[in-house]
Amino acid sequence: MADWGPVLIGVVLFVLLQPGLLFQFPGNNKNLEFGSMKTNGKSIAVHTLIFFALYAILILAVHVHIYTG
Repeated sequence: MADWGPVLIGVVLFVLLQPGLLFQFPGNNKNLEFGSMKTNGKSIAVHTLIFFALYAILILAVHVHIYTG
């Protein structure tokens, strides 16, 4: 049986945490911008850290598993 939990969580977080899609922290003009569809290097780094923290919490601490079979 294949465990699709880490793959699915990774894809969903990757899509939702793209800088500029839903929010951007830090933004280009403000500290927090919503739906700007623009990005910068600082926001890429911050969103990468947020992605890693949420992914680690969901996979290692909460043990999200989705088995197919």
